[in-house]
Amino acid sequence: MLHTTTPPSPDLFDVAIIGAGVVGCAVARRFALEGARVVVIEKGSDLLSGASKANSAILHTGFDAPPGSLELELVKAGRAEYLAIRHRLGLPLVETGALVCAWNALEADKLEAIAAQGRDNGIDELRLLSGAEARATMPGLSGRLVAAVEVSGEHIIDPWSAPLAYLAQAVALGAVFLREAELIDGRFEGEWQLATSAGKVRASSVVNAAGLFGDIVDRRLGFTPEFTIRPRKGQFVVLDKAAFRHVPRIVLPVPTEITKGVVVCPTAFGNVLIGPTAEEQDDRERATVETETLQALLARGAEIVPALAGMPVTAVYAGLRPASEQKAYRIFSRPEQRAITLGGIRSTGLSAALGLAQYAMKLHAGFKLPAFAPVAEPDIALPNLAETRERDWQRPDHGEIVCHCELVTRREIEAALASSVPPGDYGGLRRRTRAGMGRCQGFYCNARLAEMTRGRLSTPLAVEEEKA
Repeated sequence: MLHTTTPPSPDLFDVAIIGAGVVGCAVARRFALEGARVVVIEKGSDLLSGASKANSAILHTGFDAPPGSLELELVKAGRAEYLAIRHRLGLPLVETGALVCAWNALEADKLEAIAAQGRDNGIDELRLLSGAEARATMPGLSGRLVAAVEVSGEHIIDPWSAPLAYLAQAVALGAVFLREAELIDGRFEGEWQLATSAGKVRASSVVNAAGLFGDIVDRRLGFTPEFTIRPRKGQFVVLDKAAFRHVPRIVLPVPTEITKGVVVCPTAFGNVLIGPTAEEQDDRERATVETETLQALLARGAEIVPALAGMPVTAVYAGLRPASEQKAYRIFSRPEQRAITLGGIRSTGLSAALGLAQYAMKLHAGFKLPAFAPVAEPDIALPNLAETRERDWQRPDHGEIVCHCELVTRREIEAALASSVPPGDYGGLRRRTRAGMGRCQGFYCNARLAEMTRGRLSTPLAVEEEKA
C-alpha cells in the first residue's frame, strides 16, 4: 500500500516543528519525551530531504568551536547525549580519533593555538605530535606531514540512522510526521494557524528548523528574518571499500577563516570520504558535482594518503550547508508569538542536534505555557548499518541478499518499509538500508527494489506499464 502523508489533525498541537532534518528530528524527540503533542512539518517526501542528508558523519568534540560560544555548548551537550543514548537506540560509534595535520611550516605554527583553544574549550584529549609520531598512529599518511594535533575524541557515526531514531521515538510517543507539507503561511492569533500544502495545522507554538529555508520560513511566519541563508555547497568523493584499511583515522586540515577544509575520513559503512569543498551559491535546492572539482579532491586525497591514488570511486555527491552571513548559530526566541528559530546550523549540526533540542526546550519554557508531563523513553532500536558490528546478512533466515554490493537483505528492506517511519522515496530507502549505495550504485539491484517497493514510495523506482 502506498505510504501517504498523514493528514493533519483538527486538534491543537503543543508544538509544530518545521523541517525534518537532523535538528528537527532531535527537537521532535525532546518535546515528545517531555510530554508535548508534536507535529513535524516537512516539505520533502522523507526526513533528511534537505541539507542533513549530505555530511561527513563526524561526531565532533567541539575542540575547534569558537570559545565561549553557544555552538560549543550545544555541540558538547549533543555529543554527551548521543553517547548516553546510542546503545539504547542501536546507534554505532566508530572510535577513530582525528589528526589535525599541518603540511607546511606555516600551518605547523598554528597547531599550538589550535591545541590551546581545544583545551580552553574543555577538551583535554589533545596531543601535539611530530610528523613521525602522527604517522606512527596512521602509517598511510604522506611523508610530507610536518606535525599534527591528535584529537582522540573525534569519532564517526551513522549520519542517517541517528535522526531516524530520534523521529521514530517521537512517533512512538504520538508525534505526527507530515510529509510533502510545505509551509505556505503562518499566523499567530493566540495560537498558530499554519497553512501547508498538505492542509492546515493548529499549534500553540512553533520551532523553525527549516535549514536552507530557515529565513524564508521566518518570513512566511510573519517575522522579519534576522539572518539570511547563503547556501554553501560541499562536494564529496566516496572511495571503494579497499581504501578503508589505509584511513583508520579522521584526517583534518588546519582550518581557514572560511572553511574547516577538505577532510579524509573513514565512514561507518566501510568506505573513505574525501571532502567537502566550500562553494557559495544562490540555489538552495540543487547541488551539482563538477568533474574538475572531484578530480581535485581525488588528487588532494592522494597527497594526504598516497595509497589512495588510483583507488576506485564508489560515488560522488554534493550537499548544501545552511550558512548565513555570520559563522555563529542564528537562534532566536519570540516569546510573545511562542516561536523559536534554529537557523544557520552548519557543519556541526549532526553533533549539536540533541543539544539544540535541549536548548529549544529551555527557550520554550519561557513561553509560560502549562507544563508538560514527561514520559518514559520508548524502546526504539534501529537495525545496524555499520561495518563495525554484526549486520543482518550475517544472521540466519534473512531471506535473500538483494543488494550484493552492500550486502543488504530482503528482511532489512521489508522491515524498513513496514517501520513506523517508512521511507517516502528511493533516497530514504537507501539511507535506511544502504541498498543501491555500493559499487554499482543500484545497477543490479534496482529492478528487485522496484518490485519490492511497488506502490509504497511517493516516487516509484519503475513506472508500471499501463494495462490494456
